[in-house]
Amino acid sequence: MPLASIPSPSQGVWYLGFVPIRAYALCIVLGVIFAVWLSERRWRARGGQKGTIIDISVPAVIFGLIGGRLYHVITDWQTYFGARAIKPAYKALFIWEGGLGIWGAIALGGVGVWLACRKRGLSLSAVADTVAPGIAFAQAIGRWGNWFNQELYGGPTTLPWGLEIDQMHGGEPGVLYHPTFLYESIWDLLLGFALLWAGKRFALHHGRLFALYVAGYTLGRFWIEGLRIDPVGGVDHAVTFLSLRLNQWTSIVVFIGALIYFWATRNKDSEEFILPAVDRAAAGDPDGPDPAHGADQADSADGAAAASVVGDTDDTPEAVTTDSPDPEVVKADSPDPEVAPSESASVQEASADVSEPADVRAESPAADEESAGDDGAVAAQKETPEAVQQEKNSR
Repeated sequence: MPLASIPSPSQGVWYLGFVPIRAYALCIVLGVIFAVWLSERRWRARGGQKGTIIDISVPAVIFGLIGGRLYHVITDWQTYFGARAIKPAYKALFIWEGGLGIWGAIALGGVGVWLACRKRGLSLSAVADTVAPGIAFAQAIGRWGNWFNQELYGGPTTLPWGLEIDQMHGGEPGVLYHPTFLYESIWDLLLGFALLWAGKRFALHHGRLFALYVAGYTLGRFWIEGLRIDPVGGVDHAVTFLSLRLNQWTSIVVFIGALIYFWATRNKDSEEFILPAVDRAAAGDPDGPDPAHGADQADSADGAAAASVVGDTDDTPEAVTTDSPDPEVVKADSPDPEVAPSESASVQEASADVSEPADVRAESPAADEESAGDDGAVAAQKETPEAVQQEKNSR
């Protein structure tokens, strides 16, 4: 007997009254909750609206569950259909008994995300990059459902972390098996942290971080799949091609596709929409950022008018002279210590002559006095020396 091992749970279903609580479903739900929580935080940190990822996750989860189950039933069809079927056909719908293919879940779940993004006017690639680490963590949590169901284990091993499997689930007394569920859970956990680091370190956008997730997952899945002995594609043995299991070939194809996409999008730098189309239109920016304005500048009519005025002021000399005070006017209106009082008074009289109409001046007392003063000046100019002498002789 081995000195150490990992025991399998004696049961994977508990009852709350007549309601069954299945550990497999519980692990999947916990994984989804964590993924949505993390993705929501990452989306808001990127500038997206609160609640967007939560809304998108609804169709994503529904489509993902359907896709995952379809992949499982299609690849393991002999389990439910045919002369050698070991389960009745209607149990193909019993998702709580286990059997979700990650390939189908990601593919059809992506369709649900695409539909939601298209309806809102969001970038699918931006959402994919945001949720990539969360998906990895969700898989790490969800894999523990296989432990409760005692399924998807590997071949016999003598390692101290070998897994105990009872005879009801295909195990043999005294034999330990590779805990492939644990291997994949640890791999997905490390992958999630690696994606978080890579996203910050290299600023991977346009679906490149999601492609990195796909490549990383399939790389780990390939060697973990090689340890498994469960009959994928068959009843009593797994379907193989060139000594590789079906899921290994799927891993190879998807891995190559992820690398091709990662390389093909290396030069993409266009803007990804993270705000709904309605909000972009309300902000006057339906097609993306305006390269002529900064992020803190408004694109309203008032802002555009103000910008045009500023532009005219900078480029047109007439605008400068119109807006700036006239030095001569300032000199006339404000007392200058360097100007003599007589000069200042003459300037004021000249200003009064220019500013006041003639009829107003004629009617005002000041105008009469000013007129009388003028007549006296004329009379004084007529009193020449000859006139004075004639006046003396007459006397």
